[in-house]
Amino acid sequence: MGTICTWSGLLPLVVTFALIVTVEGASDWGDLRLPLEHVPYFFRNNPHLEQRCKDDDTCPYKSSLEKKRCWGYEDRCPAGERMSTPLCTDDENSRRGQPSVVERNIDMFWKQADFGYVKERRDNLRTYCNPQSQGDSSLECVDGLKYCRATNIYIDLRTAGVADQGKSYRQDVLTSGQLGGHCRLNKAGLLAQKDNTGFLSSWYHEIEHFTSLTSRPLKSGKCDVIIDKPTFIIKLDAGGNMFHHFCDFVNLYISQHLNNSFSTDVNIFVWDTETWHAFTDHPRLMLVDLEGKRVCFKDAIFSFLARMTQGLFYALRPVNNCYNSGLMRAFSQHILHRLGIRQHGPLVRKVRVTFMSRNTRYRKIRNIDKLESALNSHPDLDVKVVDYNRHIPFPKQLEISHNTDILIGIHGAGLTHMLFLPDWAVVFEIYNCEDAPCYLNLARLRGIKYMTWENMDKLKTIKVDDAYKGGAMAKFVDYEFDPHETLRLVRRAADHVTSHHAFVSAGEENSKHIHKEEL
Repeated sequence: MGTICTWSGLLPLVVTFALIVTVEGASDWGDLRLPLEHVPYFFRNNPHLEQRCKDDDTCPYKSSLEKKRCWGYEDRCPAGERMSTPLCTDDENSRRGQPSVVERNIDMFWKQADFGYVKERRDNLRTYCNPQSQGDSSLECVDGLKYCRATNIYIDLRTAGVADQGKSYRQDVLTSGQLGGHCRLNKAGLLAQKDNTGFLSSWYHEIEHFTSLTSRPLKSGKCDVIIDKPTFIIKLDAGGNMFHHFCDFVNLYISQHLNNSFSTDVNIFVWDTETWHAFTDHPRLMLVDLEGKRVCFKDAIFSFLARMTQGLFYALRPVNNCYNSGLMRAFSQHILHRLGIRQHGPLVRKVRVTFMSRNTRYRKIRNIDKLESALNSHPDLDVKVVDYNRHIPFPKQLEISHNTDILIGIHGAGLTHMLFLPDWAVVFEIYNCEDAPCYLNLARLRGIKYMTWENMDKLKTIKVDDAYKGGAMAKFVDYEFDPHETLRLVRRAADHVTSHHAFVSAGEENSKHIHKEEL
């Protein structure tokens, strides 16, 4: 069960100590910290807490007890009780009288990008380190060693060389005999998992060194440090890029589902961004702090990784014509709830437009002031131009995004904010810079409408000297967009927003609250 894979320098490895939720009395119900919509699903997988809520007169979740809900990966979870069902539009074959094509696509999308993804991995967990008696070690992993969980393991970091190396990603932190447990080990089975072994694709280069030890690690006297809380171990993608970094958080969230643990009573070894507060209440430490020590973990979870083949959501190409992943919507709700982000709309007779500007070397919109003026000429558009930079705390950024009806921005990682838009929103990638699938697919996963520029005769490219770094040249120039064409597209987006059933329903609910307050 390899522990710290490659750290070295800036970020790669994160360790989280996660305490499974235990609700021992009325004062502890707040420890759940789940969106109210998620509580019935949590009770489905934790029947002892459901019964405790029934028996406790002060339980604040009584309304959730009678709701029959399941995420979709549980045994005996009928489709009608799932959080949601993906939506697929008719394709050419179904219009020819083959409706089964749409049904097949719905099932494929659910397995690619929804809770069916969790179910398939939950169903293929295999045991490689089999305990023979109480107190022994264990190790079980999904295919390809893309996720593993273990108990009572030993990791020797005395020769890891974490602080001395200059590389961010290494595959030689552990060697033979530096990772193991006391169990009956299926070594051949582990070694047979050598496939897709990139640093951010698999734990193979760590787990391959797992050794059967002659004594129980935690009782051996050889541990310099014993960590007795459950521990998530994570390799991080590019922390400075929101698109890549949220691959980390999505996969941590998926790992929590597989482990059935959502507590924030955790510690995390990491360095980056305030999003970690959605997963931990405690200060974080870097892996380098354990270097030179022999570390024993009572419970360890090797999290799903950011760049797995057919993983979520890096480079995923979902089945065509399908959208609306309940898993991605649940992730959005989870983060927003944990960080205390609230929805303050919809506004009365106003559509909130957030136009993202870029203070970068290239891909700037040179005439953004003219575009802003064109949009402001329509009084029903409430327009804000925002530069999401390090001077705006990340929770504040999420608050802005979540209270946006139309998000406009040129191709770039900032468009990942679409994950936190309300269900009725539109993301308008004003130009995709010849990388069409990237944010279109992310919008499909989130289940919101996507738009992009249509008339190439109405945009102008402006060369930026010495900016080109390879790849699509369109990513290394600046742009000017026709104000009238921009307004036309935004009007179309606004029509979608105001006619969306969720927008209408939320507006009616807000009106009821306003009326009650006036009374």
